Amino acid sequence: MSLIIALDFDEVAAAEALVATLPPGECRLKVGKELFLRGGPEMVGRWVAAGWEVFLDLKFHDIPNTVAGACRAAADLGVWMVNVHTLGGPAMLAAAREAVEGARHRPLIIGVTVLTSHREADLERIGLNGPMDAAVGRLGGLAAEAGLDGVVCSAREAAAMRALGGDGFRRVTPGIRPSGTDAGDQARVMTPAAALAAGATDLVIGRPVTRAADPVAALAAIRAEVEGVASRPRGW
Repeated sequence: MSLIIALDFDEVAAAEALVATLPPGECRLKVGKELFLRGGPEMVGRWVAAGWEVFLDLKFHDIPNTVAGACRAAADLGVWMVNVHTLGGPAMLAAAREAVEGARHRPLIIGVTVLTSHREADLERIGLNGPMDAAVGRLGGLAAEAGLDGVVCSAREAAAMRALGGDGFRRVTPGIRPSGTDAGDQARVMTPAAALAAGATDLVIGRPVTRAADPVAALAAIRAEVEGVASRPRGW
């Protein structure tokens, strides 16, 4: 189990100030599009050099050759994890995986299924027919068939994704909100303990830590909650 702190900041200085307070052994960092565009590869490289494991959340989605090149560049940065969008299809997913095989610092390649901000009405508008769990299952199946290391999914779909790819198939779950916190722009949310019990392997947590009055204390409270669940036998 790992906790990944989503650095959803619009200023590099604010992100760096938070990272300076966090204990590296207690969490990992997620860098999304806005922060990456403001800080660039150099910012990510500094954190990697300082010992941080970085999840590069850029959701690559393009023709196979372009995505392969992007994944190789991510590997050269030394990031721990990078994601690609499963809507890119089997050839693109396979190209992403093959691009990092043999890399000196091979990142995990994770497939994005359905965004946790989407509702079923949104899926119908973009042409993904059927219920949410069916769409996630189809896209998660593409990731498993392509040999990806796991998927990004809602914690509600984590058990189904484990059934698709096995225990070693990572289930990276955003939309994590401790009890009593606002869901924000997420539609499918779950508490940290409930997500872990549901089969999540990596919990992505943003504002409950990054906007907390005491981020280190907030992180420690979440770790205590999930470690209590992780120590219980399966089936609890």
